[in-house]
Amino acid sequence: MKAFNELNSYKELQKHFDEIKHMHMREMFEHDPKRYQRYFSHIGGIRLDYSKNRITDKTMTLLENLAQECSLREKIQQMFQGKKINNTENRAVLHTALRNKGKTCIMVDGIDIMQNVHSVLDKMSQFSDSIRIGSWLGYTNQIITDIVNIGIGGSDLGALMVCKALENYGHPRLNMHFVSNVDGVQLQKVLNHIHPETTLFIIASKTFSTQETLTNALTARKWFLNHSLDEKFISKHFVAVSTNKEAVKEFGIDENNMFEFWNWVGGRYSLWSSIGLSIMIYLGRENFDSLLEGAYLMDEHFYNADFKDNMPVILALLGIWYINFFDAGSHLIAPYDQHLRYFSKFIQQLDMESNGKQVRKNGQKVEYDTGPIIWGDLGINSQHAFFQLLHQGTHLSPIDLIVSLSKKGNLPGHHEILLSNVFAQAQAFMKGKTYDEVCIQMRQNGIEEQEIQRLAPHKVFSGNRPSNMILLDEICPQNIGALIALYEHKIFVQGVIWDINSFDQWGVELGKELAKDILDEFKGGEESKKHDSSTKNLIQIYKNFNSNLKEK
Repeated sequence: MKAFNELNSYKELQKHFDEIKHMHMREMFEHDPKRYQRYFSHIGGIRLDYSKNRITDKTMTLLENLAQECSLREKIQQMFQGKKINNTENRAVLHTALRNKGKTCIMVDGIDIMQNVHSVLDKMSQFSDSIRIGSWLGYTNQIITDIVNIGIGGSDLGALMVCKALENYGHPRLNMHFVSNVDGVQLQKVLNHIHPETTLFIIASKTFSTQETLTNALTARKWFLNHSLDEKFISKHFVAVSTNKEAVKEFGIDENNMFEFWNWVGGRYSLWSSIGLSIMIYLGRENFDSLLEGAYLMDEHFYNADFKDNMPVILALLGIWYINFFDAGSHLIAPYDQHLRYFSKFIQQLDMESNGKQVRKNGQKVEYDTGPIIWGDLGINSQHAFFQLLHQGTHLSPIDLIVSLSKKGNLPGHHEILLSNVFAQAQAFMKGKTYDEVCIQMRQNGIEEQEIQRLAPHKVFSGNRPSNMILLDEICPQNIGALIALYEHKIFVQGVIWDINSFDQWGVELGKELAKDILDEFKGGEESKKHDSSTKNLIQIYKNFNSNLKEK
């Protein structure tokens, strides 16, 4: 395959970009007031209004041609069929199989994996039910009230985000805690608020050797044994989500309480698997199934819909348009819903760990920008923080504004204020405010002409800032499942177009290797020859500081 920027469709897009790069969306809406009807997509409980983008019909046609020239349809089929598209690790990529509600067989190395997937789901369900109904008892025969999920990255963020997003569906007796930071402050804070007799720890680690997770797990184990005084009770309070049976048994966890997953499930795509055990315990099997059904609905849409109507493809192509033609190096995720307070952080990991790559699948260095910097926070708070830069700064950052239409459960009048703000922000990003409009408004307010001339330049908004409006009918398991799958597939499409592997993450390894050497030195080992002079000095500062503390 040719490099992305050598394709004929790319060259056509470049010509088109030169033609319309100075066009303002104000003009686009004035000349075509019904563009909102064409640039709109709806699947299940999710609506997408992408009319406030710097696009024309020709733009979208050329972007769709780019997707065709990159063989996107064929690549989508390869992923769903279990081909080993993760070429650096020689693995299939089948998070879609985890929510496959159809009767399709999915083969990996000649084996239909669906029977195994359903078997693990059933095992999770039986265990979750025993916690929820209170038949699973701790070592003093008390029911479980607190669940502590110990993991990091993909073994933490997805489950955390979903549990917080769907807390209205959670079991009223269960308190959910998520520990990922090896900084002991986080774990200590959790331990201070739970009781060993009524707490279940879920150790989520594929290899059961991840340093941060294992350190926290061993500390939690020690804390538990200081209270229970007998290792045989570990089996009542610790379960594992892992593939390393021997390490799990050595920890003291009953192998019957180990929930497996597979090497074709990437960590950041794993909440649908046994990594989602905490989700199922909290929400119950029925709601967990609804989460899967929402993702499956988006999977089917992504697999079957024409590109011009395909919501994940549309979002991906718009991203390509801004990243590779407008040089927009970042993308903002701004949910206007308290339930989605961890969503931006989750998508940040999903996108940046997937597409933060500098070489193509064949190992050649890319000569174009790939994954953007993903950032964001709750939109209503952000309006009083960094939205200033978005409106009047020099950077172009496309924005996804996410909101729930349903006001069910909200306080009277609050939801209307919330939605009026998000709709207004999208309009302001698009329209801006011209110099003449500023002057007219100030004159109407009785401000003197000299003061108008002084202040007017500071009150001008250029506008023409693109945004997508994503509307959920309501915050519910099915819609959250579909929303997550929407972003998963968007990221995959962009990886295909850039010809990079979205499913490995070698970039996280170097820091881990160097950290082991430094940790050995902290423990009294020999000085590593890998360190630069600055790192050597930092290590020595730490040693000297703590040595002085001991002496005091």
